[in-house]
Amino acid sequence: ICIDGKAMLIKCPHCGTRPVEEFTFNGDASIRRPTSNDPKSMDQWFDYVYLRDNPNGRFDEYAHHSSGCRAWLVVTRDTQTHEIFNVVTARDYAKKRVAS
Repeated sequence: ICIDGKAMLIKCPHCGTRPVEEFTFNGDASIRRPTSNDPKSMDQWFDYVYLRDNPNGRFDEYAHHSSGCRAWLVVTRDTQTHEIFNVVTARDYAKKRVAS
């Protein structure tokens, strides 16, 4: 995948800079999973599983380095320009969310 004639590259914390083709993307990393399995929370589960925004601009998304170290990462990128601002492990992203 090329953006303005440049290959889209992602800096994996474990493997270094790698082409985007090595990664599988799995959607919005900012959505919080419901904590209850109570039947009263089914509306929350429906929203979590089926409803997604189509953001325009900066977006945190899960990326699996499926053709590399197989780590789960969170990539922050602009959905219009595909500019990548940050890449962290999914574990570090989750720790940061718990702390905030």
